Amino acid sequence: MSNVNVLTGPEVAAHSSRDSCWIIVHGKVYDVTDFLDEHPGGSKIILKYAGKDATEAYDPIHPPDAITTNLPVEKHLGAIDVSTVAKVVKEVTEEEKRRQALMEARPPLENVINLHDFEQVARIVLPEKAWAYYSSASDDEITIRENRLAYQRVWFRPRILRDVSSVDWSTTILGQKSSLPVYISATALGKLGHPDGELCLTRAAANHGVIQMIATLASCSFDDIVDAAGPGQNFFVQLYVNRDREITRKYVQHAEKRGVKGLFITVDAPQLGRREKDMRMKQVDDGAGAEVQKGHEVKKDQGVARAISSFIDPSLSWKDIPWFLSITKMPIILKGIATAEDAILAYEAGVQGIVLSNHGGRQLDTARSGLEVLIEVTAALRSRGYFPDPKFEIYVDGGVRRASDVLKALALGAKAVGVGRPFLYAFCSYGQAGVEKAIQIFRDEFEMNMRLLGARTLDELVPEMVDASALTNHVVLTPQDNLFQNTYQPLTSAQFKESKL
Repeated sequence: MSNVNVLTGPEVAAHSSRDSCWIIVHGKVYDVTDFLDEHPGGSKIILKYAGKDATEAYDPIHPPDAITTNLPVEKHLGAIDVSTVAKVVKEVTEEEKRRQALMEARPPLENVINLHDFEQVARIVLPEKAWAYYSSASDDEITIRENRLAYQRVWFRPRILRDVSSVDWSTTILGQKSSLPVYISATALGKLGHPDGELCLTRAAANHGVIQMIATLASCSFDDIVDAAGPGQNFFVQLYVNRDREITRKYVQHAEKRGVKGLFITVDAPQLGRREKDMRMKQVDDGAGAEVQKGHEVKKDQGVARAISSFIDPSLSWKDIPWFLSITKMPIILKGIATAEDAILAYEAGVQGIVLSNHGGRQLDTARSGLEVLIEVTAALRSRGYFPDPKFEIYVDGGVRRASDVLKALALGAKAVGVGRPFLYAFCSYGQAGVEKAIQIFRDEFEMNMRLLGARTLDELVPEMVDASALTNHVVLTPQDNLFQNTYQPLTSAQFKESKL
């Protein structure tokens, strides 16, 4: 069969078994029979939709091109005549009814006054699987908590009697204007939490002059996101490097043609961390696991994260950087630097920047916060004459919930800060309006904090404005961040089945 074929619903329905399994996704028919046992989520979830339209189940937990990328072209059977497909009346479950009631009972958006509020609302209104995927971190979740606590170990040294009637927190990031020293960092699978997914971010960013980083594993397609851009809107793109370098090359060069202004290559994920909250939700099926990354099996409880990431290349190394520099003129930033040694290698490799990041605490647990790493990185680069350098920018992400956090990072040498989960929770809770409110909260906090700190522009933020002497001391007593502690959901242990006694 060729891609010009048009099939009918009964034809597809006749292939509803393990021996012959066809599914419909976005109006196209695919033969996934040979792919059943290779599917990272296992076979059972596919067989549930054998002979049927699987689009609604597919969309929230797959990037749009996942099926076309992973299936050979001969398995693309053609289009479906939608008039011949029986309409499925979706039953509203009790869980969905409860969620709808919770959405109606949300605090009015005007009552949201900080970024912690969005997280608290999201925790309550999101489906359990979505919350588990978004909020989870690796192993004992020490690093995700440390990301937040690190900012409490840095104290301000404000200057007084400066004319702060006018303060300006705008900046440039990779030469692109930004109304905030903050970019929207890449987070995956936005449609798990909102039907518009990442487009909520795009539309809000367009209205407020903020730069959005597009995730490789976004629920919305790359082109749909870029097509939704406002006039003059800028994007960065985050890249998980595919084992098939030709797929990677095409993706990078397509992004450049579409006007993307920076390529952020994720370098801290040769294998995804064990995110136990996600694993316990058993998003993947009860059947046998599939192979991922050099033959390692995905067990049935590995969660959404593992199920969507089997293509990531664990062989990525420093020897690949010249190839990336050869295939694009976009600035290249390495996202996931965690030591001064690697920061030096990145500078010497000729890239245009680095993100000091531990992947939001989702990779190596007990890795240090990006803020703490910033101290040693700037010192090491400065000692070699590499810093400051206008052609090499340093960013930090992880744990930022206040404009004061951003100002601390900037005072210590960062050019800008990436914020991921807070914007994600904002649109999961309130859609585009939530993201716009989050941006406004940042603006209000920047104005207040810069005035109180005595910094009229971001250029006036200097290391002497902060006391970071306790940053590397992980046992120092600090006042507890009650908002964070109230929102954080502790890990649970394996649960007993209900007893029949």
